Amino acid sequence: MPENPEQDAATPDEDGKKGNPFLLWLKEIGTVIGIAVVLSFLIKTFLFKAFFIPSESMVATLEKDDRIFVNLLVPEPFALQRGDIVVFKDTQGWLPATQPETPGPFTWLQDSLAFVGLLPDETEQHLVKRVIGLPGDHVVCCDSQARVSVNGTVLDEDYLNPAETPIAQPFDVVVPAGKIWVMGDNRNNSADSREHREVNGGFINLPDVEGKAAVIAWPVGRWQVLDNHAEVFRSVPAPSPEDTNSSTAPTGK
Repeated sequence: MPENPEQDAATPDEDGKKGNPFLLWLKEIGTVIGIAVVLSFLIKTFLFKAFFIPSESMVATLEKDDRIFVNLLVPEPFALQRGDIVVFKDTQGWLPATQPETPGPFTWLQDSLAFVGLLPDETEQHLVKRVIGLPGDHVVCCDSQARVSVNGTVLDEDYLNPAETPIAQPFDVVVPAGKIWVMGDNRNNSADSREHREVNGGFINLPDVEGKAAVIAWPVGRWQVLDNHAEVFRSVPAPSPEDTNSSTAPTGK
């Protein structure tokens, strides 16, 4: 007879746990999935967010239906740079209004995955363009080769769509404080700041910027870190206090 029966006798619950490795495996899988969802939500909220590319305005840098991750730490606490590719909210009506879609059988699942950051968020309209002018910059188009200049320096934009020669579309603006001037890499097929000067002068409000596009995440064959082509803007001087006006720059908000 055992000296301490309480130590030798296993409870039914303990026997069940020891005798059901499949349940233990499910518990471990559930824990891993739960941790992954929490981490994904935290990353999506504070670090990166997924978006998809809805148009061809950034070809050949970005193709339609690419999935990208956006760095949410730009423009704050890290500042934007000329050449950065940014995703911003369409608060100024650049895009046509969309009709609400009829919820499908798996809409709740898509919304849940978007909420935790595992799918692109499609609840708001967004656009993606490249930053050409920062606050105070004097941006002008065009020279004899349809090139843009910033603060008097002509840009040799090697990221433009090589399949088409840009068509000259003259403008002369000074970017107001708290705003940026953006253009698409597929210059002849991009309704960007040039096309929307009747609304806010064509400028984007910095608070509307979701973040800086960092990588192409999907499809796998196009995975790459996105370049802001700093060499294109390296020779651009700081804005001159004397060059604060232009023929079309707005002076209001």
